[in-house]
This record gives sequence, structure tokens and C-alpha cells, in this order.
Amino acid sequence: MTPPLLWLYRALFTPALVALAPRYGLRMIRRGGYGPGFTQRLGWLPPLPPPVPGRTRVWIQAVSVGELLALGPVLRGLHAAGAEIILTTTTSTGRRLAAERYGSLAATLAYFPLDAWPCSAAAWRALQPQLVVLAEGERWPEHVHQAERRGVPVVCVNARLSDRSFRRLSRVPGLAPLVLGRRTRFLAASAQDAARLARLGVDAERVSITGNLKLDVTPRPCPPAEQARLRQELGLAAGPLLLGASTWPGEEAALVEAWRRARAQGLAAQLLLVPRHAERRAEVLQTLAAAGVRAHLRTHGPAPAPVDVAVADTTGELALLTHLADVVFVGKSLPPHTEGQSPLEAAALGKAILFGPGMSNFRTVAGELLAAGAAETVATPTALAAAATQLLDDSAARTARGRAAEAWHARNRGAAERTLAALQPLLARPVAG
Repeated sequence: MTPPLLWLYRALFTPALVALAPRYGLRMIRRGGYGPGFTQRLGWLPPLPPPVPGRTRVWIQAVSVGELLALGPVLRGLHAAGAEIILTTTTSTGRRLAAERYGSLAATLAYFPLDAWPCSAAAWRALQPQLVVLAEGERWPEHVHQAERRGVPVVCVNARLSDRSFRRLSRVPGLAPLVLGRRTRFLAASAQDAARLARLGVDAERVSITGNLKLDVTPRPCPPAEQARLRQELGLAAGPLLLGASTWPGEEAALVEAWRRARAQGLAAQLLLVPRHAERRAEVLQTLAAAGVRAHLRTHGPAPAPVDVAVADTTGELALLTHLADVVFVGKSLPPHTEGQSPLEAAALGKAILFGPGMSNFRTVAGELLAAGAAETVATPTALAAAATQLLDDSAARTARGRAAEAWHARNRGAAERTLAALQPLLARPVAG
């Protein structure tokens, strides 16, 4: 039987979509790449033949780049186990990365359909999955309902609940079962996420703590010769490098001031900015021009000469560029931002880490890094400038903090193995779609 709240969700989805269409349409135009395969968002997917007996057809949904990178070990494990993988993404950057990294693992690559009843139902009829895997915060009531009415298991891997999501679900009685599903199993990224799911009424037998999959992603090596080439391409001279990782509005200006302070103290400091959204490149350039610094965009090719600030306005290169850094500031964490971006690449590569007070999406990780002596919180741009300058000037302090980060990262690996072990019984006894 269809839950009453799902009927309400269906009734409200289309008007909400129409109201939000201009905003999301503009974002799609800025990011580009949404034209090819756009009809897939309406559920118009080429029908697949029925699943092969003995080979489980798994539909995996990951919204974008970060989730896809985290899923790498799980995708390889499922492929090795003989699963037929359908991999869908939400963003065009995610779709490109899926094709580049996992084209040989996935039998089908597509965009995730809109969660409207006709779109979702059409996609389900075309794909006929036997197991559904959702990454992190992906929660789609219609999609989950289509699975439940067909008896198809749903598993949310690396499951997490942000502060905002938890508040919203806590405020409206009855909303949690609609969003979280009535049978969905959750492989939680942390004990805090598991506790939040329990407080929202998810039965204990449906929740397991498997750990954070992003800790099992090993950045590819970048030998010294390649690092030297990258620095030259970016226009970065020799000297300790401050990296702004996944920065948001306002943070680029704060990092420029930190760089200026380091230079004023006689340090040959370099600054590399990697905005969280590459389409902000014009805005970032305007900020740098107003500050009177010479800048170069990576998308413009190799820099013809050394510059003051390099801007990597690309997607999927953050881990590679982190190799170059001596000090990493993690973005979306200085006020007014409150959620934070991932510090895991920096920790994996043994870098000295700074972040603002707003790390709610990575509260557990940030707290553990602070306790391990691997990171420092900087509450204001002035504090950022002081801490960054001190670290850029003290190689011993940078090394100690980086070793602590690397050790913390090594201690917390293993989530991919635990996730695959939890999925294995569902692969051994697939449910007919």
C-alpha cells in the first residue's frame, strides 16, 4: 500500500520542481555538459534485458565526484564478485568522472532520473535492478518506494546525516520513514550518524557502523618530477605552498591576506586556490584582481611566467594538487559557511591542516584530527593568516602535524572491506526485480 505521505510528496514534487527550475537551470548552464543524456533525467533509458540468473544487477546512485571517488573500492569489489553494475550520477562532472574511472566496471552509465512518479517508474521498468545502493546522503522517496514495492533491497552506504538534514527530519513527525525508507539498510559512516538514525526511529537491526569510505581512497602517487612539472604549469615558484582546498565565497580573499602576511614576513610563500565549484572562476579572478595580485587559471593552459596566485579551476584534481601543498586550508568552514569540505585527502597525504569552525558535515573527522594534533581550527581570517604564516615558516611543526594526520588516516581505514562484507549476502541471494 502506498503511504499517505508519499501521495503528498508526489503531489508537491512537480510544483516544487517548476518553482526551482530557473535556479537549477542556471546552475546547469554554468556548469555545462548537461545536454547529452538529458532525457535520462526523465526516466527515458534504453530497456535492459532481464537480469542474468546468478548475476545480481546492482543500481548504484552517487550524486557527484566526491561520492564516486569514495565508491571506487566498493565498485571494484562488486565487479570482482560478478555483479552487473548500473551506475547513475546527478551532475555532469560526476557523469564524466564515472565514464573515465569506472567505464570498464559499469555495464550501464546514466543520469539519475527525477524523483517524480512517472520518471522513476519508467527508469525502474527499463533497468530492472535487483539491489539498490545509495551513497551517503542520497535519499529519494519515490526511488525507494519503487524498490520496496518490488521487494528489492535498498542499502545506503557511507550513510551520513548532516546537521541540517537531522534537524529537518526531527521537526516533522512521520517524515523520517518517507525520506529514509521503511526497509532501507544503513551502513553508517560514523557512530554519530548511526545514533542520529536511531533517534529518527530507524530500527537497530537496519543500521551498522562500517566507517567512512573516503578513508579507503588512496590518492595516486605524484613523484617529485611530476610535482615540479605541475608547479611550473601552474606558475608557482619555489617556496612553501599554502593550498585553499574546495574554497567558497569569501575564503579566497582570506587566503590572499594570509599569503600577503607570509610574504610580508619574508617567506617565499606560494598560494594555490582550488574553488569547490569551477564555474566560480570569474568571481575568483575578480576577487584576485581587486586584491592586486597576478593570477593564472589552470584551464588556460601552462602559465607563461610565474604568478602570485594559481587557480585550479578544474574538477577531480584536488587530490593530485594536494601533493604540492605544505599547508592545507579546508574550505566552506570560515563564517558564514558552516558545513565544511573534506579534510581526508590532506590527511591521507600527511599535510598540515587548517580549517574554520564550520565543519558540521565532518564534525567527527575534524574532532579526531584536532585530538590527534593533526589539525588546527582558525576562527577568523586573521587567525587563518597567523596560523598559516607560522606553519609556512616552521617546517618541523608542519612535519609533526602531517605525520599525525597520516597516522590518524591509517588507523581508520577498512570501511570498504566492511561495506563489501555487508553487501555480500545480498549478492549471493538476489531478489527478483
